[in-house]
Amino acid sequence: MAPASGGATGVVQPERAAERNRLFDGIARDYEISPRVTAALKRVPRHSFVPETVRREAYADRPLPIGHGQTISQPAVVASMTELVDPKPSDRCLEIGTGSGYQAAVLAELCARVYSIEYLAPLARSAERNLRGSGYGPDRVELRTGDGYRGWPEAAPFQVIVVTAAPEHVPQPLKDQLASGGRMVIPVGSQSGGQDLELWRRLKPGSGEGAFEVKKMMDVRFVPFLGEGR
Repeated sequence: MAPASGGATGVVQPERAAERNRLFDGIARDYEISPRVTAALKRVPRHSFVPETVRREAYADRPLPIGHGQTISQPAVVASMTELVDPKPSDRCLEIGTGSGYQAAVLAELCARVYSIEYLAPLARSAERNLRGSGYGPDRVELRTGDGYRGWPEAAPFQVIVVTAAPEHVPQPLKDQLASGGRMVIPVGSQSGGQDLELWRRLKPGSGEGAFEVKKMMDVRFVPFLGEGR
């Protein structure tokens, strides 16, 4: 499956497509997910982004372990986060926390290019295998192993930023790298207390008062942000 320019591949992976369709049709109905995002979710073979030991459960609406204490997020959460940032075909997207590569693949179906950073080297290698094996080349998803706290300054600004691990505060470099009108979705909070999924939108340049609109969207539970942002 080789993504075409402008986001969508236009090709649905036939393997286990019926399971994907059932899952995401239900999620679209229950969580008010747009047809465009739903179609993207149906194109990405989630079973190719989880370990063999849990592959049978790939189309259950729940998180699954991917090793090293990390998880692939619940499909409904991936759908909701993607819907919130509303990726456009011309957007540049930054993802913090590549994990298995699944969220990066979904974003690649919707935007021009994805830049994704993973802190844990073994997971980064696994994500690269998953993405490249599913047809998402470096021209669509560029990968880096390192501390996501610093973002990807040389590729900024980004119209979309998706953070898939929870820091206790929003890293300043990520705010700085959000383009005018850009959207960032990020879980914020401690592992011992509650976490909120926050939607940030840049309204004007700078970091002063009125630069961002911030909305708390829902209670969530994510793995901790590794690196300086922990």
